[in-house]
Amino acid sequence: MKPVEGILVMDKPVGPTSHDIVMKVKRRLSARKVGHLGTLDPIARGVLPLVINRATRYAELLQQGSKQYDTILRLGMVTDTYDAEGKVLEKNDVFGLKEEDVLRVIEGFKGKLEQVPPMYSAVKVGGVPLYRLARKGMVVEREPKEVEIYSIEVVNIELPFVRLMVECSRGTYMRTLCHDIGERLGCGGHLHGLTRTRSGIFSLEQAVSPGLDTEELSSHIIPLEKVMEEVGSSRKVQGSWIV
Repeated sequence: MKPVEGILVMDKPVGPTSHDIVMKVKRRLSARKVGHLGTLDPIARGVLPLVINRATRYAELLQQGSKQYDTILRLGMVTDTYDAEGKVLEKNDVFGLKEEDVLRVIEGFKGKLEQVPPMYSAVKVGGVPLYRLARKGMVVEREPKEVEIYSIEVVNIELPFVRLMVECSRGTYMRTLCHDIGERLGCGGHLHGLTRTRSGIFSLEQAVSPGLDTEELSSHIIPLEKVMEEVGSSRKVQGSWIV
């Protein structure tokens, strides 16, 4: 029997980690190797492409391209994790905020900017993941890194919530973006909800549930050759994959 290989685009639900999904699919398909193309936090759902067996060799190439997120920002509340799962550190009234001020500040985040990774992240300092230090109550200095917000659209404002559609470069933290927007508005903020709708050439329309049985999962695997052909016929324009 020919070993299964290729790319399986999952619709990760809220709750499990990206690693949980990898291990579940690996067991279900009896695959030798399975990896994912970009971590989604437990609070997030959406596009999580998995590379299976030989496709893992091309993970770096397949991670290229922009990401797109449907993002819910909650203003007026700061948490230690920068998201809704964290400990609340600060609460502020937001009902005096003017909609035009919110729009102006958010528009100011479009373009290249430097982000400091959150303490609750897998970034390593001295070989130790930051989240392990954070769980011990430690805060260490982190090097900022340049990311790019290609587009940021305010879908609607119903304070304290703001819904955004964001297209950004790989490595952009939506938690940090929400935290920084809240900080610039002077009221604080955090990530309340997140759906990744696209990762490079892979979209939510392609994604399937990790709850499918083995046969169903196998039927949705995209052959590696087909994906590589699509990547080869694509070109990057202003951070977006144009096919």
